[in-house]
Amino acid sequence: MTLVAAAYTISLRYTRTTDKELYFSTTAVCITEVIKLLLSVGLLAKETGSLGRFKASVSENVLGSPKELMKLSVPSLVYAVQNNMAFLALSNLDAAVYQVTYQLKIPCTAFCTVLMLNRTLSKLQWISVFMLCGGVTLVQWKPAQATKVVVEQNPLLGFGAIAIAVLCSGFAGVYFERVLKSSDTSLWVRNIQMYLSGIIVTLVGAYLSDGAEIKEKGFFYGYTYYVWFVIFLASVGGLYTSVVVKYTDNIMKGFSAAAAIVLSTIASVILFGLQITLTFALGTLLVCVSIYLYGLPRQDTTSIQQGETTSKERIIGV
Repeated sequence: MTLVAAAYTISLRYTRTTDKELYFSTTAVCITEVIKLLLSVGLLAKETGSLGRFKASVSENVLGSPKELMKLSVPSLVYAVQNNMAFLALSNLDAAVYQVTYQLKIPCTAFCTVLMLNRTLSKLQWISVFMLCGGVTLVQWKPAQATKVVVEQNPLLGFGAIAIAVLCSGFAGVYFERVLKSSDTSLWVRNIQMYLSGIIVTLVGAYLSDGAEIKEKGFFYGYTYYVWFVIFLASVGGLYTSVVVKYTDNIMKGFSAAAAIVLSTIASVILFGLQITLTFALGTLLVCVSIYLYGLPRQDTTSIQQGETTSKERIIGV
């Protein structure tokens, strides 16, 4: 997953800096959901082993389960809110401030995991979570640069938006994990249910955001082979993410994403001549150490823990 995410980041940067005709990112997100749906359908067909069992599974779990479809539409809608809030926050905060505060999604995910899944984290795991947060912040840190362009910003609105984005990120990821691990339903069936909702949400979002230009220039305006490659990488990365959440947890997904940031930055040094700074080196060290520390305690995260647990015991496990 880490290598796919790093390759996606580098490819995305390349397409957004070299293509003469920039494509609509909103339509690319929608197409990504479509490809993830098609890949999930193919993987479900392979898992069931026969056309008859495949049809029965789709009929029972997708077409015949509107409640399950509604259940999986929740993370799709929450992710849509998260993306819009992140954009609003970036429009009203300096880039450096945005990068630092947005990393609060890592401990927020940990808190949501504890509260929503009745799971405990050891003190060492909590230390590694906040160490990861600091490491990612340093890796992405760029000193503020003076500019002659005066941009009207509302810091209060920006911080409010980023707070909502952080909460949405933690809630949606852990909610999806809870749905995955609360039943024996196939991972690919759950993906199909989620991506069906995702297609509708992203399609509506695309036309609300770029509707006039899409009608004028076309849905696939600016698409090149590189753009399709980026979309494919994003689709594969999305499937790998669901596998990681199914068999580990959302916190480990955050660690994988952090490792991807480090790898993509190193690749940027080679491909784009990015200069390594002291803060990047320190951040990389913190990320590597935090990954090692989090992996030390052997804890089962493949199923949701049942039973009553006090708030204090759930926040800090001994």
